[in-house]
Amino acid sequence: MKRLFTSQSTLWPGLSRACLWTLLGVLAGVLLSPPALAQTPAAPAVVAAAPDAFILDLSTEVLNIVKSDKAIQAGDTARVMALVDTKVMPHVNFQRMTASAVGRHWRSATPEQQKRLQDEFKVLLVRTYSGALAQVKDQSVVLKPLRANPGDTEVVVRTEIKGRGDPIQLEYRLERSGSGWKVYDFNVLGIWLVEQYRSSFAQEISTSGLDGLISRLAERNKSASKA
Repeated sequence: MKRLFTSQSTLWPGLSRACLWTLLGVLAGVLLSPPALAQTPAAPAVVAAAPDAFILDLSTEVLNIVKSDKAIQAGDTARVMALVDTKVMPHVNFQRMTASAVGRHWRSATPEQQKRLQDEFKVLLVRTYSGALAQVKDQSVVLKPLRANPGDTEVVVRTEIKGRGDPIQLEYRLERSGSGWKVYDFNVLGIWLVEQYRSSFAQEISTSGLDGLISRLAERNKSASKA
């Protein structure tokens, strides 16, 4: 990515805009769900679901919901954004994702700068997912074999998205969080999302500093809200 905030298709070079929206729609659909396992007060502990089962079960269930929601399919922006904000984002470790995207500069940021960066980055991704979610049509998710041990706290879940056209490889980096899992990065066709943002963020920071990056993110989000 050569510029900070170019068209969405530049996030993953080589993908068409339509293909990108499809991928992000599936990505959002995978995360649109209640917690994988509910806490039972009488139980001493709750065992986390297997990470690949977590991804498959939620994606299958939610893709069906999204496909049948007429308001989402019709492009109701406010409804889609509220849905993403309340259902998708709780399953993402935003602090870790933002810190990774900002890179080494995160450590030198003040608590206020860190909060503003995280807030603006969240708005950016919420809008990205909201635009993609309405594009979900007839995709299905197939799991690849999980390469992990039962006690691992961080894993990569590999999937294949099938629909119209060639299958697309989509991977998730997950971390164990309490009784479930949280996503902290995504890989489409070999390109990790956080790494792509890290490149563009680093260019902006080198030119304008952390406050400059925050301002650019805020400007981008403000412009998008008026579109």
